[in-house]
Amino acid sequence: MTQTELTIHRLGHHGDGIAPGPIFVPLSLPGEVVAGVVAGDQMIDTKIVKPSPDRVRPVCTHFKSCGGCNLMHASDDFVAGWKAGVIVAALAAHDLTAPIRPIATSPPRARRRATLAGRRTKKGALVGFHARRSDVIVPLGDCHVLAQPLVDLLPVLAEITQIGGSRAATLGFALTLTETGIDCAVTGGKPLDEDLRAALPRFRGDIARLSWGDEPVYAETAPSVRFGTTVVAPPPGAFLQATQAGEDALVAAVTQALDGAKRIADLFAGCGTFALPLARIVPVHAVEGAAALTAALDHAMRHAAGLKALTVETRDLFRRPLLPAELARFDGIIIDPPRAGAEAQVEQIVTAQIPRVAMVSCNPVTFARDAGLLIQGGYRLNWVQPVDQFRWTPHIELAASFSLPHLSDD
Repeated sequence: MTQTELTIHRLGHHGDGIAPGPIFVPLSLPGEVVAGVVAGDQMIDTKIVKPSPDRVRPVCTHFKSCGGCNLMHASDDFVAGWKAGVIVAALAAHDLTAPIRPIATSPPRARRRATLAGRRTKKGALVGFHARRSDVIVPLGDCHVLAQPLVDLLPVLAEITQIGGSRAATLGFALTLTETGIDCAVTGGKPLDEDLRAALPRFRGDIARLSWGDEPVYAETAPSVRFGTTVVAPPPGAFLQATQAGEDALVAAVTQALDGAKRIADLFAGCGTFALPLARIVPVHAVEGAAALTAALDHAMRHAAGLKALTVETRDLFRRPLLPAELARFDGIIIDPPRAGAEAQVEQIVTAQIPRVAMVSCNPVTFARDAGLLIQGGYRLNWVQPVDQFRWTPHIELAASFSLPHLSDD
């Protein structure tokens, strides 16, 4: 096989280096000269001939094999600049610009939410992240991303895999570290028969709540998280921001973007990440499509003190976006959609001409598309706050401030 030398020109959205062709070269950086065998559009057996000054030694021994991190070989300053550049490029594709604030990066060992994989073997079990572009599980002994209580749980997850897994299937462990212990929702396991149901409660001392598929196994202590000062008991596998630092940065940005609003609608509200802190300042109407999430938010609201009026609505905003007549009573909007964005709902916000909009996004491409709709409707994009709570990965989150100059004081 012929060795080829290439120069990396840029990083792709998945964090791979890209050389002319395009040829994709994992674990490389712009400006580096690399050598390896080109197979299709990939380089394999890569060696770094000329390293970038932004290259650093990865701190994790699993880095080369584990697919959990893609950018641990790059300096923090490089990653911060690259992620800001991805946002700038996404906006530029729609002829948009905006002030980009310094990125808020979560510290190492801060991830409180993650999904690990487990599989039985002849001699025991493997638990960890998948290898890059593979269904092979890389067993973890340590992890520089996960919060330490989740790392400490690895031997327990291996034991659960041996009890409830099979060699033909992969278990998924959706883990959330809460104030009252670890919530674990397992998928892909054996049917929850009497023997398995009898065996699993022995992990009560390690896992606060255990769910198996759609069935609860036990809830020794109800898992709880705190949004602002309000305690919420999220349902199994509920979406939460990945780190506390990331959540704090997003809440601060949203609060600033809506400063001056007297009544707020929180769209795609989850179980109250933004609604509950802001409801201590102004009345909030929270709308979310998942009934389990709205039930958790409603329960928390009813048992909280010191909140302004907080109302909760279960509604699929993709199929039934709030219409201008329904939006008219609000002067501030929070919108935090999934990766697909919320084109239909944004169109209704534009028609309603709500003075202030705070948009949270985990996808710069759909964010830029939706931002373009707002700007075409007369809005000004005041600033974008990048947030990196998935450290050492290409994943990017952000919060942005929009306002109508003629209807707000901005």
